[in-house]
Amino acid sequence: MEKAIMQLDNLTCPSCMQKIEGALKQQVGVSEIKVLFNAAKVKVDFDPAQTSAEKLADVVDRLGYPVKKMKVKELS
Repeated sequence: MEKAIMQLDNLTCPSCMQKIEGALKQQVGVSEIKVLFNAAKVKVDFDPAQTSAEKLADVVDRLGYPVKKMKVKELS
């Protein structure tokens, strides 16, 4: 498992959080999502054999929330 931590550009309201969570939950390989509204960050735990951090960032980008920075950590 890996964790992608995405810093977003314009996370402005609670409905934005729900929109992002809903779209990411539909992605194969995603096991946990945490949207930190005040920090404008999204943390996603995923299986790298089924998806990639880049694909997940693309999903968020296509919703209209540009990813400014992203870190990927391997979970043990």
